[in-house]
Amino acid sequence: MSERLLLSTRKGLFALHEDGGSWRIARHAFAGDNVTLALADARDGRWYAALNLGHFGVKLQCSDDEGASWHEIAAPTYPTGEMLNTGDGKPPVPAALKLLWSLEAGGADEPGRLWAGTIPGGLFRSDDAGESWQLVESLWRQPRRSQWFGGGYDQPGIHSICVDPRDSRRLRIAVSCGGVWQSGDGGESWTLSADGMYAAYMPPELRDDPNIQDPHRMVQCAADPDTLWVQHHNGVFVSRDGARSWQDVPNVPPSVFGFTVAVHPCDPQTAWFVPAVKDECRIPVDAKLVVARTRDGGRSFDSLHEGLPVQAYDLVYRHGLAVSRDGARLAMASTTGGLWLSDDQGDSWRNLSLNLPPVYAVTFA
Repeated sequence: MSERLLLSTRKGLFALHEDGGSWRIARHAFAGDNVTLALADARDGRWYAALNLGHFGVKLQCSDDEGASWHEIAAPTYPTGEMLNTGDGKPPVPAALKLLWSLEAGGADEPGRLWAGTIPGGLFRSDDAGESWQLVESLWRQPRRSQWFGGGYDQPGIHSICVDPRDSRRLRIAVSCGGVWQSGDGGESWTLSADGMYAAYMPPELRDDPNIQDPHRMVQCAADPDTLWVQHHNGVFVSRDGARSWQDVPNVPPSVFGFTVAVHPCDPQTAWFVPAVKDECRIPVDAKLVVARTRDGGRSFDSLHEGLPVQAYDLVYRHGLAVSRDGARLAMASTTGGLWLSDDQGDSWRNLSLNLPPVYAVTFA
């Protein structure tokens, strides 16, 4: 099997190619630039890369030749006059794009459609492969959005977008901190869908409020999109009814805290997590990097560590764990530049690099 990996890092985008069982860096684009996210669109083969250039702002690039050349396209832009409530008693400030935090292709029946989630909590849609973008005003003007707040960033952000492969008009998004929302009409209207989650960091009377939950990452099973898994600030949650309700999964070893989750594309019962120490430290538990896997829907877990470092301080970000489209392989990369690959669904890992720049996202292409 020949595959490719896209690594979005603090110092550029790396494209790795498998050749005879070994992996090599085939291309390195945007050297020295902060690449926060990449998308390989399976519909037409186009690659997208999101860059955060600080003073020069957020940029979006695309390639039609697997990274051999790139050209800039439009980045989502908040319309002039849109204001953002900071939630700290201060006057509203003009809304401005701070980070492109999620980028997903539309359905197979929607050529050219892309979805982008941003900080400060806006969802954008493109119908021309990123040449132009429209703010999804139905969500932006949702009255309960005024209660959202930042989780790790100063402003709320949309980091997860799930498009139902059975019905492209059904969307589900996860917001930090703003819970889970879903639309059944292509974004024309929205329903809050985080019942069952809890937020121990809030006062008791707000603990179960679905609108202030902090999901760190949400994924859906391609073969069973009604099954979704969430790594939350306060634990792991699973939904088996299309996000209408969520159940706590309390027995993840060695910790229910983490940032990333991946689900097997064909088996909704199988999911992977990368546990860490909560809040103050943000390092692996006991400084041992492990991956937790369930194969029975969360009733039990394996703690997988063969081939992973036994003394490590690697943190795996929200988009730093990926599963191949057939579910056979996993790729994981960390904030300290480590990259590991598993050919047996996590039972064992092999290290591909320990000296990459900090990695934000991993994508199979």
